[in-house]
Amino acid sequence: MRFLLDITLDEGALAEDPAGELQRILRYWGGNLHHYALNPGDGSPVYDSAYREVGRWSIEEG
Repeated sequence: MRFLLDITLDEGALAEDPAGELQRILRYWGGNLHHYALNPGDGSPVYDSAYREVGRWSIEEG
């Protein structure tokens, strides 16, 4: 299996502070992973600090 994280860096809060926003995204979503079984097909949108969708994480067969 593969864990994939796809984030757009050139829009919204990520364009203004890419390192800070990525740190926040990784802390927040990393902390929420226990809510998922982490099976292929699992995934969720990822939001910036302004609650705009900026990407997605997913689990795929690999």
